[in-house]
Amino acid sequence: MENQENNGNAQEGKLTKEIESKTGQIPSTVFLCTAIAAMAGSAVLKCMGHKHTALFVGQWVAPFLLFGIYNKIVKTEGHD
Repeated sequence: MENQENNGNAQEGKLTKEIESKTGQIPSTVFLCTAIAAMAGSAVLKCMGHKHTALFVGQWVAPFLLFGIYNKIVKTEGHD
């Protein structure tokens, strides 16, 4: 494979490094606030009787929190 070092460890691709350099500039609170907003939006939709839409929006919470964790790891540990 072209993106591997001689010792067999995979290196990050150029696109991945570029994405991480841009997303690393986003404050962690953005991801947390987005997750909380998704929870609130889901609750509002549920109260309005939009059951399926509320479930759909409620499922966004976990990915937003995971993006925040990934963002924090990239900030603290960096990339290859």
